[in-house]
Amino acid sequence: MVRHSNGSTVGKFALGLLALLFVPLATHAQTVRARQRYAKMAPITEYLMHRSAEIALARSAAPPAISRDATVLVLGRQGWETAVKGTNGFVCMVERGISSGIDFVEKWNPRIKGPDCLNAAAARTMLPIVFKLTDMALAGDSLRQRVAGIREAYAKRDIPPLAPGAMGYMMSKDAYLTDQGSHNISHLMFFVPDRKAADWGAGVLHSPISSSSYWFASDASNPLDKTLPPLRVFVVAVPVWSDGTPANWRDHG
Repeated sequence: MVRHSNGSTVGKFALGLLALLFVPLATHAQTVRARQRYAKMAPITEYLMHRSAEIALARSAAPPAISRDATVLVLGRQGWETAVKGTNGFVCMVERGISSGIDFVEKWNPRIKGPDCLNAAAARTMLPIVFKLTDMALAGDSLRQRVAGIREAYAKRDIPPLAPGAMGYMMSKDAYLTDQGSHNISHLMFFVPDRKAADWGAGVLHSPISSSSYWFASDASNPLDKTLPPLRVFVVAVPVWSDGTPANWRDHG
């Protein structure tokens, strides 16, 4: 069993960022509908998968040369479980809707399945954030309580400093990241202790890089982002799926 302080059933990652970066901007009405539709957690059975199917989907996040030797986590009723012990330092898993930015309105959407394969640096220093945010979300903590909880966890050193080179593969053609627009994109994620998208040239005309705060996809307008340690996700779209076939995310889903 992967360490998870209260036995919660799901984990946290950057799906909210991806949903906002790679689909057309949702209208106010769409956001309201999503908030109403996914106002609370569904029965846990709606988030679970058959074990063998989940292992296969998790491995599809990265090219087989990487994922075949990775540790694979699957979601059980009591939390994340190690289904396969790997040898190359990578950790693959299928993120659920709760694996999202703090302000992601689809966090309880049971359709969301986001295969992700983290390198050793990301697995070592991002997963403590995953577990902390999950515990607080499932406990019913408010947005401000979750922000305060993250600050406290850093102060107590329950969350380690971000390791250099932390990144993840999300190249599965079978991912479902959001109800809005096209549901998927083949991409890589890079995690950096920074606040400035301009440092990578992200978001400018014809740049292949998009970016957001890890904490809030709406970081440009959310003052709470500046109360947390700087942690930014840079997302780079890639032209192939993990199996090597051409990826055209605008036509996918």
